[in-house]
Amino acid sequence: MPEVRESAPSSGRPRRAGRGGGVMSSTGLYIATGIAGFLFLVPFYLIIRNALSTDAEITGENWKFFPTDIQWGNIGELFTDDTVPFAQSLWNSAIVATLHTVGVLLVCSLAGYGLARIPYKHANKVFYAVLGTLMVPTAVTFVPSFVLVSSLGWVDTYRGLIIPGLFSGFTCFLFRQYFLGFPKELEEAARVDGLGYWGAYWRIVVPNSLNFFAAMATITFINGWNSFLWPLVIGQDPGSWTVQVALSNYMTNQTVVFHLIFMATAFSILPLVFVFLFLQRWLVQGIAQTGIKG
Repeated sequence: MPEVRESAPSSGRPRRAGRGGGVMSSTGLYIATGIAGFLFLVPFYLIIRNALSTDAEITGENWKFFPTDIQWGNIGELFTDDTVPFAQSLWNSAIVATLHTVGVLLVCSLAGYGLARIPYKHANKVFYAVLGTLMVPTAVTFVPSFVLVSSLGWVDTYRGLIIPGLFSGFTCFLFRQYFLGFPKELEEAARVDGLGYWGAYWRIVVPNSLNFFAAMATITFINGWNSFLWPLVIGQDPGSWTVQVALSNYMTNQTVVFHLIFMATAFSILPLVFVFLFLQRWLVQGIAQTGIKG
């Protein structure tokens, strides 16, 4: 007969498997996160350091962690420079980016809702046509768009800077995908109460989709604020420059004013930092709710 061996009595405690591996993985995660955070903050340090330095310290051979004599006067020089109206450029960018964001959200959300909810036999064809616009390079439509804006007399105006970019095929696509996953029961209840498509959209869909709208608003605002080529062509007068165009004027073929470039860069990124910090929670939640699953 085979020998039967008695097993040792169990202590009654569950065994913890891989405890050491879990600690090591957590430590590695913290180290990787710390390195990524450090690399992310380095450009901001360089901007602040050079913005408060002289050109000689910026381009000098002997690098210092921070300038010996902090040049607070660079701030006043930035806003009193007659050649580049930087304060007006900040104001122009704020107006253009804000109105651009509001317009894109309104137009693209309505288009996406219509493609997702309104029964129309050619809805898929329209949707594929919208996707087709994403494959057309911007350079192809740039000249015709400028000719049209110029013929309308919109050069050096907010209309010329804002209206041509009020529709985004990619934003429309994201809205459609999101609305496809939106609960239809809420809209059906609204229609029982006598609301049409517009009423259901405005009273039911929008209030229950604020996270996604906030995410799209953040992305659209950042894109509008950082836009350079179109404002450069349309804003020919210094009074209609945006902040990105103003930044480019500190670097010419003759001179490069390093300390003003970095100081202007520091002020130009402040609105983006505030917007991102304020809306980052909704940004992550909204992107997670896009429903890009077909």
